Amino acid sequence: MKVVIAGGTGQLGSVLGRALRGDGHEVVVLTRRAGGPGQVGWDGERLGPWAREVDGSDVVINLAGRSVSCRYTKGNLTEMMRSRVRSARVVGQAIAAARRPPRAWLQMSSAAIYAHTYGAPNDELSGVTGGWEDGVPGYWAFSVDITQAWERELDEATVPATRKVALRAAMVMTPDKGGVFDVLSRMARLGLGGPVGGGRQYVSWIHGDDFTAAVRFIIDHDALAGPVNLAAPGPVPQRDFMRELRAAWGVPVGLPATRWMAELGALAIRSDTELLLKSRRVVPGLLTAAGFEFLHGTWPQAARDLVQRAGRRRFLLRG
Repeated sequence: MKVVIAGGTGQLGSVLGRALRGDGHEVVVLTRRAGGPGQVGWDGERLGPWAREVDGSDVVINLAGRSVSCRYTKGNLTEMMRSRVRSARVVGQAIAAARRPPRAWLQMSSAAIYAHTYGAPNDELSGVTGGWEDGVPGYWAFSVDITQAWERELDEATVPATRKVALRAAMVMTPDKGGVFDVLSRMARLGLGGPVGGGRQYVSWIHGDDFTAAVRFIIDHDALAGPVNLAAPGPVPQRDFMRELRAAWGVPVGLPATRWMAELGALAIRSDTELLLKSRRVVPGLLTAAGFEFLHGTWPQAARDLVQRAGRRRFLLRG
């Protein structure tokens, strides 16, 4: 196949691109700073010569959007919204204008669309959309608004020959430097990986191997359309999540943190406490029903695998 990945130079795009090339597919990456092999320049907002890559391709995967790993200032939230909405819109325009449109458009979305909950897990059919919850910071609703606006561009695009899928991804865990697993591991190794705000809040996650495998599975299964949760079947409370991560690193103790301590920590690493405190209990209803089998379905096993890979990476870099 020919696969076009918009916004494909980030961590997820790099992981996915390697997997697809390893399968023998041609991968074209749309990026603002094109320069490497297989890269084509675009601005994520307007049609241009890059749209020729979409015409005649088999699959388009749009991962473009400002990283959520930042302080949730008004400016950053506005840029998150703008970059996601405009890139999804212009991808839809390119597909609509193609003489030979791709058979599938996989649009990145987020499990953040679901409500903060300690109760029943959220799947695609019965999951509850967030933004209204009592007792949580009001600005948390903006993450839901962003995700809804992202998916609305996908829904409203007139591309009748192209199957559309919204990838509602949980936190993707890879051993690469700078990713969420790397940040959480650093906290664990420093002895700071204890419960945050009590630790009852659920963490939904997916191993990077399962993320790429799920994307390939979705490409191959035409019955999967609309929102699809990309999350491991075993979300766990944050206190258990970090305990297993510490165990994988061989760190026996993790200091707990109150909400105000979490705020200070998030400020220090220029992130936001929503990523730590929102209870995201998300399960992969449609993937499981379609027969997808997870390689890393439980967190203790996934954590050990990721720690081993991260350790090898650090050893190779030192060598």
